[in-house]
Amino acid sequence: MQTRLWLISHASTAAQRSATFADANEPLDARGLAEANAYAQRARFAFDGAREVRALTSPAACARDTAQALGLNATVAAGLADTDYGDWRRARVADIVVQAPQALDAWLRDPAAAPPRGESFEAVVARVGAWLDALANDDLADLTVIAITHAAVLRAALIHVLHAPAAAFTQIEIAPLATIELRYSKRGWAWWPDARANLQP
Repeated sequence: MQTRLWLISHASTAAQRSATFADANEPLDARGLAEANAYAQRARFAFDGAREVRALTSPAACARDTAQALGLNATVAAGLADTDYGDWRRARVADIVVQAPQALDAWLRDPAAAPPRGESFEAVVARVGAWLDALANDDLADLTVIAITHAAVLRAALIHVLHAPAAAFTQIEIAPLATIELRYSKRGWAWWPDARANLQP
């Protein structure tokens, strides 16, 4: 028996579209809600047949709004939180380019670099990896878990499962409402590329 985990990045936000570092309190706007509702219609078939489903969500408002739009009664899981952007929270990338270009360049290239008073990508990988390991140790045999979260968390999960170097994070593109499937068995976690996971129009 296997645990199936679907990780779904939340619908787009106004901050994403304006290249602004996320604020956990930002809800989905009308465009994001429309995207989530359209995704729900496409995704419904992908979860059919699951014997039991547990829904989880990041604490962020945009993730909780996405889960609601998908009709999920989701429990908040702290391990699914987005990167902590520290002092860059709510700042436009264009402004950081002017104010702190070296720090931004380091953060984009070095997974150990972090925004001031923020979280590095290496820290995100460690956090998400610990969450996945804890999930695997839970009594989840023959259960499907649907988790609404963030692009950074999907990147971190893939790196953890594939034992890839954290520096590979710049090579993984995750769009809003992108979906990946992971499965846990006696062999550990494995990534299952599947046509059903590609639910973009």
